[in-house]
Amino acid sequence: MRSDRAKKGLERVPNRALVHATGVTEKGIKKPWIGIANSYTNLIPGHVDMRPLAEAITNGIYAGGGQAFEFGIPGICDGIAMGHRGMHYSLPSRELIADCVESIAEAHALDGLVLLTACDKITPGMIMAAARLDIPTIVVTAGPMLSGHHNMIRRSLVRDTFEAIAAHQNNKISTKELQCLEMETCPGAGACQGLYTANTMACLTEAMGLSLPGCGTALAVSAKKKRIAFESGEQAVELVRKNITARKIINEKAIYNAIVMDNALGGSSNTVLHIPAIAHAAGVPIKLELFDEVSKKTPHITNLRPGGEHFMEDFDWAGGVQAALNVLKSKLQDNLTVTGQDIKTLARCGKVIDHNVIKNLNNAYHQEGGIAILHGNLAPNGCVVKQSAVAAKCMKFTGKAIVFEGEEAAMKAIMSKKVKAGHVVVVRYEGPKGGPGMREMLAPTAAIAGMGLGESVALITDGRFSGGTRGACLGHISPEAAEGGPIAIVQNGDPIEIDILKRKLTLKLAQSEINLRLAKWKQPKPKIDKGWLARYAKMVTSANTGAVLR
Repeated sequence: MRSDRAKKGLERVPNRALVHATGVTEKGIKKPWIGIANSYTNLIPGHVDMRPLAEAITNGIYAGGGQAFEFGIPGICDGIAMGHRGMHYSLPSRELIADCVESIAEAHALDGLVLLTACDKITPGMIMAAARLDIPTIVVTAGPMLSGHHNMIRRSLVRDTFEAIAAHQNNKISTKELQCLEMETCPGAGACQGLYTANTMACLTEAMGLSLPGCGTALAVSAKKKRIAFESGEQAVELVRKNITARKIINEKAIYNAIVMDNALGGSSNTVLHIPAIAHAAGVPIKLELFDEVSKKTPHITNLRPGGEHFMEDFDWAGGVQAALNVLKSKLQDNLTVTGQDIKTLARCGKVIDHNVIKNLNNAYHQEGGIAILHGNLAPNGCVVKQSAVAAKCMKFTGKAIVFEGEEAAMKAIMSKKVKAGHVVVVRYEGPKGGPGMREMLAPTAAIAGMGLGESVALITDGRFSGGTRGACLGHISPEAAEGGPIAIVQNGDPIEIDILKRKLTLKLAQSEINLRLAKWKQPKPKIDKGWLARYAKMVTSANTGAVLR
Protein backbone atom coordinates (compact mmCIF):
# COMPACT_ATOMS: atom_id res chain seq x y z
CA MET A 1 0.00 0.00 0.00
CA ARG A 2 1.07 3.59 -0.56
CA SER A 3 0.61 4.20 3.15
CA ASP A 4 3.35 1.68 3.92
CA ARG A 5 5.92 4.38 3.28
CA ALA A 6 4.53 6.30 6.28
CA LYS A 7 3.70 3.39 8.59
CA LYS A 8 5.75 0.26 7.90
CA GLY A 9 9.06 -0.76 9.42
CA LEU A 10 11.20 -0.04 12.47
CA GLU A 11 12.14 3.45 11.29
CA ARG A 12 8.46 4.45 11.22
CA VAL A 13 7.90 4.12 14.98
CA PRO A 14 7.59 7.95 15.34
CA ASN A 15 5.18 8.13 12.41
CA ARG A 16 2.97 5.43 13.88
CA ALA A 17 3.12 7.05 17.31
CA LEU A 18 1.68 10.25 15.87
CA VAL A 19 -1.10 8.37 14.07
CA HIS A 20 -1.92 6.47 17.29
CA ALA A 21 -2.18 9.87 18.96
CA THR A 22 -5.22 10.59 16.78
CA GLY A 23 -6.98 7.54 18.24
CA VAL A 24 -6.17 5.02 15.53
CA THR A 25 -5.69 1.43 16.77
CA GLU A 26 -2.92 -0.97 15.79
CA LYS A 27 -5.39 -2.79 13.53
CA GLY A 28 -6.50 0.51 12.03
CA ILE A 29 -2.97 1.48 11.08
CA LYS A 30 -2.62 -1.71 9.06
CA LYS A 31 -5.78 -1.05 7.02
CA PRO A 32 -5.91 1.01 3.80
CA TRP A 33 -5.78 4.70 4.62
CA ILE A 34 -8.68 6.45 2.92
CA GLY A 35 -8.74 10.23 2.97
CA ILE A 36 -12.04 12.11 2.95
CA ALA A 37 -11.46 15.51 1.35
CA ASN A 38 -14.36 17.37 2.92
CA SER A 39 -15.18 20.85 1.59
CA TYR A 40 -17.73 21.46 4.35
CA THR A 41 -18.36 25.07 5.32
CA ASN A 42 -21.39 26.76 6.82
CA LEU A 43 -20.81 29.68 4.46
CA ILE A 44 -22.03 27.90 1.30
CA PRO A 45 -25.51 26.34 0.95
CA GLY A 46 -24.14 23.66 -1.36
CA HIS A 47 -21.79 22.53 1.41
CA VAL A 48 -23.65 23.24 4.63
CA ASP A 49 -25.10 19.70 4.89
CA MET A 50 -21.83 17.85 4.31
CA ARG A 51 -21.22 16.80 7.92
CA PRO A 52 -23.77 13.95 7.84
CA LEU A 53 -22.45 12.92 4.42
CA ALA A 54 -18.89 12.80 5.75
CA GLU A 55 -20.14 10.68 8.66
CA ALA A 56 -21.85 8.30 6.21
CA ILE A 57 -18.68 8.09 4.11
CA THR A 58 -16.61 7.38 7.24
CA ASN A 59 -18.97 4.59 8.27
CA GLY A 60 -18.78 3.16 4.77
CA ILE A 61 -14.99 3.16 4.84
CA TYR A 62 -14.97 1.30 8.14
CA ALA A 63 -17.59 -1.15 6.88
CA GLY A 64 -15.40 -1.78 3.83
CA GLY A 65 -12.35 -2.49 5.98
CA GLY A 66 -10.48 0.78 5.66
CA GLN A 67 -9.21 3.47 8.03
CA ALA A 68 -10.85 6.88 7.47
CA PHE A 69 -9.03 10.20 7.76
CA GLU A 70 -11.01 13.40 7.17
CA PHE A 71 -9.41 16.68 6.15
CA GLY A 72 -10.75 20.07 5.12
CA ILE A 73 -10.69 21.76 1.72
CA PRO A 74 -11.60 25.43 1.08
CA GLY A 75 -14.63 26.46 -0.91
CA ILE A 76 -16.00 29.65 -2.47
CA CYS A 77 -19.64 30.27 -3.37
CA ASP A 78 -19.77 32.06 -6.70
CA GLY A 79 -23.17 33.54 -5.86
CA ILE A 80 -21.92 35.16 -2.66
CA ALA A 81 -18.67 36.25 -4.32
CA MET A 82 -20.58 37.64 -7.32
CA GLY A 83 -20.45 41.27 -8.36
CA HIS A 84 -17.56 42.45 -6.21
CA ARG A 85 -13.84 41.86 -5.56
CA GLY A 86 -14.54 38.38 -4.24
CA MET A 87 -15.21 36.95 -7.70
CA HIS A 88 -11.56 37.48 -8.64
CA TYR A 89 -10.78 34.57 -6.32
CA SER A 90 -13.32 32.04 -7.59
CA LEU A 91 -11.69 30.46 -10.64
CA PRO A 92 -8.17 30.73 -9.17
CA SER A 93 -9.40 28.82 -6.12
CA ARG A 94 -9.68 25.76 -8.38
CA GLU A 95 -5.88 25.62 -8.42
CA LEU A 96 -5.64 26.04 -4.64
CA ILE A 97 -8.13 23.22 -4.12
CA ALA A 98 -6.20 20.88 -6.40
CA ASP A 99 -2.97 21.77 -4.62
CA CYS A 100 -4.53 21.21 -1.17
CA VAL A 101 -5.84 17.73 -2.01
CA GLU A 102 -2.55 16.77 -3.65
CA SER A 103 -0.54 18.08 -0.68
CA ILE A 104 -2.50 16.20 1.99
CA ALA A 105 -2.68 12.95 0.02
CA GLU A 106 1.04 12.94 -0.74
CA ALA A 107 2.27 14.20 2.62
CA HIS A 108 0.32 11.53 4.50
CA ALA A 109 0.72 8.75 1.94
CA LEU A 110 -3.01 8.07 1.62
CA ASP A 111 -4.00 4.92 -0.23
CA GLY A 112 -7.25 6.28 -1.60
CA LEU A 113 -9.58 9.26 -1.57
CA VAL A 114 -13.24 10.11 -1.27
CA LEU A 115 -13.81 13.63 -2.57
CA LEU A 116 -16.81 15.27 -0.89
CA THR A 117 -17.67 18.29 -2.98
CA ALA A 118 -20.48 20.35 -4.47
CA CYS A 119 -19.93 23.81 -5.86
CA ASP A 120 -18.47 25.26 -8.98
CA LYS A 121 -14.66 25.21 -8.68
CA ILE A 122 -14.36 22.69 -5.86
CA THR A 123 -15.46 19.67 -7.92
CA PRO A 124 -13.08 20.24 -10.87
CA GLY A 125 -10.27 21.25 -8.51
CA MET A 126 -10.57 18.02 -6.55
CA ILE A 127 -10.77 15.90 -9.70
CA MET A 128 -7.68 17.65 -11.07
CA ALA A 129 -5.84 16.56 -7.93
CA ALA A 130 -7.07 12.98 -8.33
CA ALA A 131 -5.79 12.96 -11.90
CA ARG A 132 -2.38 14.25 -10.79
CA LEU A 133 -2.11 11.77 -7.90
CA ASP A 134 -3.42 8.77 -9.83
CA ILE A 135 -4.58 6.95 -6.69
CA PRO A 136 -7.93 5.19 -6.18
CA THR A 137 -10.57 7.93 -5.93
CA ILE A 138 -14.34 8.23 -5.78
CA VAL A 139 -16.35 11.46 -5.81
CA VAL A 140 -19.44 12.26 -3.74
CA THR A 141 -21.19 15.43 -4.90
CA ALA A 142 -23.45 16.77 -2.15
CA GLY A 143 -26.50 17.29 -4.34
CA PRO A 144 -28.90 19.91 -5.72
CA MET A 145 -31.06 22.23 -3.64
CA LEU A 146 -34.82 21.77 -3.67
CA SER A 147 -36.79 24.39 -5.58
CA GLY A 148 -37.99 27.42 -3.69
CA HIS A 149 -41.70 28.29 -3.58
CA HIS A 150 -43.49 31.61 -3.51
CA ASN A 151 -47.12 32.28 -4.49
CA MET A 152 -47.48 28.60 -5.45
CA ILE A 153 -44.74 28.98 -8.08
CA ARG A 154 -41.46 27.08 -8.00
CA ARG A 155 -38.47 29.39 -7.76
CA SER A 156 -34.76 29.18 -8.62
CA LEU A 157 -31.82 31.38 -7.70
CA VAL A 158 -30.97 33.06 -10.99
CA ARG A 159 -34.41 33.99 -12.32
CA ASP A 160 -35.88 34.89 -8.97
CA THR A 161 -33.03 36.88 -7.42
CA PHE A 162 -30.43 38.00 -9.98
CA GLU A 163 -32.97 38.71 -12.71
CA ALA A 164 -35.50 39.98 -10.19
CA ILE A 165 -33.18 42.85 -9.23
CA ALA A 166 -33.42 44.35 -12.70
CA ALA A 167 -37.13 43.55 -12.90
CA HIS A 168 -37.60 45.58 -9.72
CA GLN A 169 -35.45 48.38 -11.10
CA ASN A 170 -37.66 48.32 -14.19
CA ASN A 171 -40.82 48.56 -12.01
CA LYS A 172 -41.99 45.07 -12.97
CA ILE A 173 -42.11 43.75 -9.40
CA SER A 174 -42.61 45.51 -6.08
CA THR A 175 -40.13 45.90 -3.25
CA LYS A 176 -42.26 43.57 -1.13
CA GLU A 177 -42.25 40.93 -3.86
CA LEU A 178 -38.47 41.22 -4.19
CA GLN A 179 -38.07 40.78 -0.42
CA CYS A 180 -40.26 37.68 -0.50
CA LEU A 181 -38.20 36.20 -3.31
CA GLU A 182 -35.02 36.90 -1.35
CA MET A 183 -36.36 34.85 1.55
CA GLU A 184 -38.12 32.03 -0.30
CA THR A 185 -36.05 31.29 -3.41
CA CYS A 186 -33.33 29.22 -1.70
CA PRO A 187 -35.06 26.97 0.87
CA GLY A 188 -32.00 25.24 2.31
CA ALA A 189 -28.92 23.15 1.67
CA GLY A 190 -27.79 22.17 -1.80
CA ALA A 191 -26.30 23.44 -5.05
CA CYS A 192 -28.50 25.99 -6.86
CA GLN A 193 -31.56 24.35 -8.42
CA GLY A 194 -30.84 24.55 -12.14
CA LEU A 195 -28.21 23.11 -14.44
CA TYR A 196 -25.71 25.72 -13.37
CA THR A 197 -22.01 24.93 -12.98
CA ALA A 198 -22.13 22.97 -9.71
CA ASN A 199 -24.87 20.60 -10.86
CA THR A 200 -23.42 20.36 -14.36
CA MET A 201 -20.08 19.23 -12.93
CA ALA A 202 -21.84 16.74 -10.64
CA CYS A 203 -23.58 15.19 -13.65
CA LEU A 204 -20.39 15.12 -15.71
CA THR A 205 -18.51 13.51 -12.81
CA GLU A 206 -21.01 10.66 -12.83
CA ALA A 207 -20.83 10.46 -16.63
CA MET A 208 -17.03 10.19 -16.41
CA GLY A 209 -17.48 7.21 -14.10
CA LEU A 210 -16.06 8.86 -10.98
CA SER A 211 -19.28 8.75 -8.89
CA LEU A 212 -21.70 5.95 -8.11
CA PRO A 213 -24.91 5.80 -10.18
CA GLY A 214 -27.44 8.37 -9.03
CA CYS A 215 -24.93 10.58 -7.25
CA GLY A 216 -24.98 13.40 -9.81
CA THR A 217 -28.63 14.32 -9.18
CA ALA A 218 -29.55 12.81 -5.77
CA LEU A 219 -30.88 15.77 -3.82
CA ALA A 220 -29.10 17.36 -0.89
CA VAL A 221 -30.60 16.42 2.51
CA SER A 222 -32.10 13.23 1.00
CA ALA A 223 -31.63 9.77 2.47
CA LYS A 224 -30.70 8.65 -1.06
CA LYS A 225 -27.67 10.92 -0.94
CA LYS A 226 -26.63 9.57 2.46
CA ARG A 227 -26.89 5.99 1.19
CA ILE A 228 -24.74 6.87 -1.82
CA ALA A 229 -22.21 8.48 0.54
CA PHE A 230 -22.01 5.30 2.65
CA GLU A 231 -21.65 3.08 -0.40
CA SER A 232 -18.97 5.40 -1.79
CA GLY A 233 -16.94 4.96 1.39
CA GLU A 234 -17.20 1.19 1.03
CA GLN A 235 -16.30 1.33 -2.65
CA ALA A 236 -13.24 3.50 -2.00
CA VAL A 237 -11.67 0.63 -0.06
CA GLU A 238 -12.56 -1.79 -2.84
CA LEU A 239 -10.88 0.49 -5.39
CA VAL A 240 -7.69 0.36 -3.33
CA ARG A 241 -7.86 -3.43 -3.10
CA LYS A 242 -8.31 -3.73 -6.87
CA ASN A 243 -5.81 -0.94 -7.60
CA ILE A 244 -8.31 0.94 -9.77
CA THR A 245 -6.55 4.29 -9.82
CA ALA A 246 -7.92 7.62 -11.01
CA ARG A 247 -6.19 7.64 -14.40
CA LYS A 248 -7.61 4.22 -15.23
CA ILE A 249 -10.94 6.08 -15.30
CA ILE A 250 -9.95 9.67 -16.18
CA ASN A 251 -8.71 9.08 -19.70
CA GLU A 252 -9.52 10.19 -23.23
CA LYS A 253 -12.74 8.17 -23.26
CA ALA A 254 -14.01 9.61 -19.98
CA ILE A 255 -13.27 13.16 -21.15
CA TYR A 256 -15.14 12.50 -24.38
CA ASN A 257 -18.14 11.07 -22.50
CA ALA A 258 -18.20 14.11 -20.24
CA ILE A 259 -18.38 16.39 -23.28
CA VAL A 260 -21.18 14.27 -24.76
CA MET A 261 -23.18 14.50 -21.52
CA ASP A 262 -22.46 18.23 -21.21
CA ASN A 263 -23.86 18.92 -24.66
CA ALA A 264 -26.81 16.58 -24.24
CA LEU A 265 -27.89 18.22 -20.99
CA GLY A 266 -27.19 21.81 -22.07
CA GLY A 267 -24.74 22.32 -19.21
CA SER A 268 -22.84 25.33 -18.00
CA SER A 269 -20.31 26.96 -20.32
CA ASN A 270 -17.83 26.82 -17.43
CA THR A 271 -17.26 23.17 -18.28
CA VAL A 272 -15.27 24.42 -21.26
CA LEU A 273 -12.74 25.62 -18.67
CA HIS A 274 -12.95 22.69 -16.27
CA ILE A 275 -12.96 19.65 -18.57
CA PRO A 276 -9.76 20.79 -20.37
CA ALA A 277 -8.14 21.50 -16.98
CA ILE A 278 -9.01 17.98 -15.77
CA ALA A 279 -7.74 16.55 -19.06
CA HIS A 280 -4.49 18.52 -18.67
CA ALA A 281 -4.00 17.13 -15.15
CA ALA A 282 -4.59 13.60 -16.47
CA GLY A 283 -2.19 14.05 -19.38
CA VAL A 284 -4.97 13.83 -21.96
CA PRO A 285 -4.53 16.19 -24.94
CA ILE A 286 -7.70 18.09 -25.80
CA LYS A 287 -8.59 20.96 -28.12
CA LEU A 288 -11.35 23.51 -27.61
CA GLU A 289 -12.88 22.51 -30.94
CA LEU A 290 -13.77 19.05 -29.56
CA PHE A 291 -16.70 20.62 -27.69
CA ASP A 292 -18.10 21.89 -30.97
CA GLU A 293 -17.43 18.66 -32.85
CA VAL A 294 -19.35 16.72 -30.21
CA SER A 295 -22.11 19.35 -30.05
CA LYS A 296 -22.86 19.02 -33.75
CA LYS A 297 -23.65 15.31 -33.38
CA THR A 298 -25.20 15.25 -29.89
CA PRO A 299 -28.88 16.21 -29.53
CA HIS A 300 -29.93 18.34 -26.58
CA ILE A 301 -32.20 15.98 -24.59
CA THR A 302 -33.01 17.94 -21.40
CA ASN A 303 -34.13 21.52 -20.97
CA LEU A 304 -33.37 22.49 -17.39
CA ARG A 305 -33.11 26.00 -16.01
CA PRO A 306 -31.73 28.47 -16.93
CA GLY A 307 -32.62 27.72 -20.56
CA GLY A 308 -35.75 25.67 -19.84
CA GLU A 309 -38.36 25.24 -17.14
CA HIS A 310 -37.33 21.98 -15.49
CA PHE A 311 -35.36 21.85 -12.23
CA MET A 312 -32.67 19.44 -11.05
CA GLU A 313 -35.26 17.69 -8.87
CA ASP A 314 -37.27 16.95 -12.05
CA PHE A 315 -34.19 15.50 -13.72
CA ASP A 316 -33.48 13.29 -10.72
CA TRP A 317 -37.07 12.02 -10.54
CA ALA A 318 -37.07 11.41 -14.31
CA GLY A 319 -34.12 9.01 -14.01
CA GLY A 320 -31.11 11.29 -13.66
CA VAL A 321 -27.73 10.85 -15.28
CA GLN A 322 -28.08 7.09 -15.64
CA ALA A 323 -31.27 7.55 -17.67
CA ALA A 324 -29.52 10.15 -19.85
CA LEU A 325 -26.62 7.72 -20.32
CA ASN A 326 -29.13 5.14 -21.51
CA VAL A 327 -30.46 7.54 -24.15
CA LEU A 328 -26.89 8.42 -25.18
CA LYS A 329 -25.34 4.94 -25.02
CA SER A 330 -24.77 4.74 -28.78
CA LYS A 331 -22.69 7.92 -28.59
CA LEU A 332 -20.54 6.97 -25.59
CA GLN A 333 -17.08 5.43 -25.55
CA ASP A 334 -16.99 2.43 -23.24
CA ASN A 335 -14.78 2.95 -20.23
CA LEU A 336 -14.20 1.73 -16.69
CA THR A 337 -16.06 3.37 -13.77
CA VAL A 338 -15.62 3.39 -9.98
CA THR A 339 -18.24 0.64 -9.76
CA GLY A 340 -15.81 -1.74 -11.48
CA GLN A 341 -18.23 -1.95 -14.40
CA ASP A 342 -18.00 -0.18 -17.75
CA ILE A 343 -20.06 2.94 -18.43
CA LYS A 344 -22.18 1.26 -21.12
CA THR A 345 -23.13 -1.48 -18.68
CA LEU A 346 -24.38 1.20 -16.29
CA ALA A 347 -26.10 3.00 -19.16
CA ARG A 348 -28.08 -0.10 -20.06
CA CYS A 349 -29.45 -0.15 -16.50
CA GLY A 350 -30.77 3.40 -16.81
CA LYS A 351 -34.45 4.05 -17.37
CA VAL A 352 -36.23 7.23 -18.39
CA ILE A 353 -39.22 7.71 -16.08
CA ASP A 354 -40.49 10.94 -17.61
CA HIS A 355 -39.95 11.51 -21.33
CA ASN A 356 -41.09 15.12 -20.96
CA VAL A 357 -37.94 15.80 -18.94
CA ILE A 358 -35.47 13.48 -20.69
CA LYS A 359 -36.17 13.23 -24.41
CA ASN A 360 -35.16 10.53 -26.87
CA LEU A 361 -32.52 11.27 -29.49
CA ASN A 362 -35.14 11.50 -32.24
CA ASN A 363 -37.36 13.77 -30.18
CA ALA A 364 -34.76 16.11 -28.70
CA TYR A 365 -35.22 19.74 -27.73
CA HIS A 366 -32.51 20.68 -30.24
CA GLN A 367 -30.62 18.56 -32.74
CA GLU A 368 -27.33 20.08 -31.61
CA GLY A 369 -25.86 20.10 -28.12
CA GLY A 370 -25.76 22.91 -25.61
CA ILE A 371 -22.29 24.30 -26.33
CA ALA A 372 -21.06 26.11 -29.44
CA ILE A 373 -17.52 27.31 -30.11
CA LEU A 374 -17.23 30.41 -32.30
CA HIS A 375 -14.21 31.90 -34.04
CA GLY A 376 -13.63 35.03 -36.06
CA ASN A 377 -11.58 38.20 -36.10
CA LEU A 378 -12.86 39.07 -32.60
CA ALA A 379 -12.00 35.64 -31.22
CA PRO A 380 -9.13 34.14 -33.26
CA ASN A 381 -8.59 31.41 -30.64
CA GLY A 382 -12.26 30.86 -29.98
CA CYS A 383 -15.09 31.77 -27.64
CA VAL A 384 -17.99 29.92 -26.03
CA VAL A 385 -21.76 30.27 -25.98
CA LYS A 386 -24.41 28.14 -24.29
CA GLN A 387 -26.53 27.93 -27.44
CA SER A 388 -29.25 25.85 -25.77
CA ALA A 389 -30.13 28.93 -23.69
CA VAL A 390 -30.28 31.31 -26.69
CA ALA A 391 -33.63 32.19 -28.27
CA ALA A 392 -33.97 31.13 -31.91
CA LYS A 393 -34.28 34.76 -33.07
CA CYS A 394 -30.94 35.60 -31.42
CA MET A 395 -28.88 32.85 -33.04
CA LYS A 396 -27.84 35.55 -35.49
CA PHE A 397 -27.44 39.01 -34.01
CA THR A 398 -25.94 42.20 -35.38
CA GLY A 399 -25.57 45.29 -33.26
CA LYS A 400 -23.46 48.26 -32.23
CA ALA A 401 -20.78 47.87 -29.56
CA ILE A 402 -21.11 49.59 -26.22
CA VAL A 403 -17.79 49.03 -24.45
CA PHE A 404 -16.96 48.67 -20.74
CA GLU A 405 -13.59 48.14 -19.09
CA GLY A 406 -14.97 45.75 -16.48
CA GLU A 407 -18.12 44.30 -14.97
CA GLU A 408 -19.00 47.13 -12.60
CA ALA A 409 -19.17 49.75 -15.37
CA ALA A 410 -21.36 47.47 -17.49
CA MET A 411 -23.69 46.73 -14.60
CA LYS A 412 -24.10 50.43 -13.80
CA ALA A 413 -24.98 51.23 -17.42
CA ILE A 414 -27.53 48.42 -17.66
CA MET A 415 -29.26 49.38 -14.43
CA SER A 416 -29.38 53.04 -15.44
CA LYS A 417 -30.96 52.05 -18.79
CA LYS A 418 -28.06 53.26 -20.93
CA VAL A 419 -27.95 49.87 -22.65
CA LYS A 420 -30.58 49.82 -25.38
CA ALA A 421 -32.05 47.32 -27.82
CA GLY A 422 -29.56 46.62 -30.61
CA HIS A 423 -26.48 47.01 -28.42
CA VAL A 424 -23.72 44.43 -28.15
CA VAL A 425 -22.36 44.94 -24.64
CA VAL A 426 -18.58 44.42 -24.63
CA VAL A 427 -17.06 43.68 -21.20
CA ARG A 428 -13.30 43.33 -21.36
CA TYR A 429 -10.21 43.03 -19.15
CA GLU A 430 -12.04 40.32 -17.22
CA GLY A 431 -10.09 37.34 -18.60
CA PRO A 432 -7.83 34.98 -16.64
CA LYS A 433 -4.93 37.47 -16.69
CA GLY A 434 -6.79 40.74 -17.02
CA GLY A 435 -9.36 40.12 -14.28
CA PRO A 436 -7.37 38.54 -12.87
CA GLY A 437 -9.38 35.40 -12.23
CA MET A 438 -11.93 35.58 -15.08
CA ARG A 439 -14.96 36.79 -13.16
CA GLU A 440 -18.46 35.57 -14.00
CA MET A 441 -20.77 38.05 -15.71
CA LEU A 442 -24.02 36.68 -14.26
CA ALA A 443 -25.05 40.00 -12.74
CA PRO A 444 -24.92 41.90 -16.09
CA THR A 445 -26.54 39.08 -18.08
CA ALA A 446 -29.28 38.63 -15.48
CA ALA A 447 -29.83 42.39 -15.42
CA ILE A 448 -30.23 42.42 -19.21
CA ALA A 449 -32.87 39.68 -18.93
CA GLY A 450 -34.56 41.40 -16.00
CA MET A 451 -34.75 44.66 -17.95
CA GLY A 452 -36.66 42.85 -20.69
CA LEU A 453 -33.74 43.09 -23.13
CA GLY A 454 -32.89 39.39 -23.23
CA GLU A 455 -33.75 39.03 -26.93
CA SER A 456 -32.65 42.46 -28.13
CA VAL A 457 -29.21 42.86 -26.53
CA ALA A 458 -26.12 40.62 -26.80
CA LEU A 459 -23.08 40.52 -24.52
CA ILE A 460 -19.54 39.43 -25.30
CA THR A 461 -16.66 39.21 -22.84
CA ASP A 462 -13.21 37.76 -22.24
CA GLY A 463 -14.59 36.86 -18.83
CA ARG A 464 -16.90 33.94 -18.25
CA PHE A 465 -20.51 33.26 -17.34
CA SER A 466 -22.39 31.53 -14.61
CA GLY A 467 -24.19 28.35 -15.55
CA GLY A 468 -27.26 30.46 -14.90
CA THR A 469 -26.64 32.81 -17.83
CA ARG A 470 -29.09 32.74 -20.74
CA GLY A 471 -29.35 34.73 -23.94
CA ALA A 472 -26.90 35.73 -26.68
CA CYS A 473 -23.94 35.87 -24.31
CA LEU A 474 -20.49 34.88 -25.60
CA GLY A 475 -17.61 34.43 -23.19
CA HIS A 476 -14.03 33.15 -22.94
CA ILE A 477 -13.02 35.35 -25.89
CA SER A 478 -9.43 34.41 -26.66
CA PRO A 479 -6.95 35.99 -26.82
CA GLU A 480 -8.23 38.17 -23.97
CA ALA A 481 -7.86 41.94 -23.86
CA ALA A 482 -4.95 41.82 -21.41
CA GLU A 483 -2.99 39.77 -23.97
CA GLY A 484 -3.73 42.28 -26.73
CA GLY A 485 -6.55 40.30 -28.27
CA PRO A 486 -8.82 42.09 -30.77
CA ILE A 487 -11.50 42.61 -28.10
CA ALA A 488 -9.10 45.19 -26.61
CA ILE A 489 -9.48 47.57 -29.56
CA VAL A 490 -13.28 47.54 -30.01
CA GLN A 491 -14.77 51.04 -29.79
CA ASN A 492 -18.28 52.31 -29.05
CA GLY A 493 -20.44 52.09 -32.15
CA ASP A 494 -18.39 49.42 -33.92
CA PRO A 495 -20.65 46.93 -35.74
CA ILE A 496 -20.43 43.36 -34.39
CA GLU A 497 -22.03 40.30 -35.96
CA ILE A 498 -22.76 37.13 -34.00
CA ASP A 499 -23.69 34.07 -36.06
CA ILE A 500 -23.99 31.05 -33.78
CA LEU A 501 -25.21 28.74 -36.53
CA LYS A 502 -22.12 29.51 -38.64
CA ARG A 503 -19.92 29.69 -35.51
CA LYS A 504 -18.70 33.20 -36.33
CA LEU A 505 -18.00 36.29 -34.20
CA THR A 506 -17.01 39.20 -36.39
CA LEU A 507 -15.96 42.80 -35.82
CA LYS A 508 -17.25 44.39 -39.03
CA LEU A 509 -14.24 46.59 -39.73
CA ALA A 510 -11.59 46.53 -42.41
CA GLN A 511 -8.57 44.45 -41.37
CA SER A 512 -6.36 47.50 -41.97
CA GLU A 513 -8.32 49.44 -39.33
CA ILE A 514 -8.07 46.53 -36.90
CA ASN A 515 -4.30 46.28 -37.48
CA LEU A 516 -3.89 50.04 -36.97
CA ARG A 517 -5.72 49.93 -33.65
CA LEU A 518 -3.79 46.86 -32.47
CA ALA A 519 -0.51 48.61 -33.26
CA LYS A 520 -1.52 51.51 -31.00
CA TRP A 521 -2.70 49.29 -28.12
CA LYS A 522 -0.75 49.45 -24.87
CA GLN A 523 -1.01 46.91 -22.09
CA PRO A 524 -2.61 48.45 -18.99
CA LYS A 525 -1.24 48.09 -15.48
CA PRO A 526 -2.48 45.01 -13.58
CA LYS A 527 -5.65 45.59 -11.56
CA ILE A 528 -4.18 43.56 -8.70
CA ASP A 529 -0.43 43.67 -8.12
CA LYS A 530 -0.03 41.98 -4.74
CA GLY A 531 -1.00 38.76 -3.04
CA TRP A 532 -1.36 35.40 -4.70
CA LEU A 533 -3.66 36.71 -7.44
CA ALA A 534 -0.71 38.70 -8.77
CA ARG A 535 1.26 35.44 -9.03
CA TYR A 536 -1.76 33.72 -10.58
CA ALA A 537 -2.01 36.40 -13.30
CA LYS A 538 1.61 35.77 -14.29
CA MET A 539 1.14 31.99 -14.55
CA VAL A 540 -2.38 31.50 -15.94
CA THR A 541 -2.96 30.61 -19.58
CA SER A 542 -5.75 31.60 -21.92
CA ALA A 543 -9.37 30.52 -21.52
CA ASN A 544 -9.17 28.38 -24.66
CA THR A 545 -6.67 26.13 -22.82
CA GLY A 546 -8.86 25.80 -19.73
CA ALA A 547 -7.05 28.63 -17.91
CA VAL A 548 -4.54 26.18 -16.48
CA LEU A 549 -1.33 27.34 -14.80
CA ARG A 550 2.03 26.94 -16.49
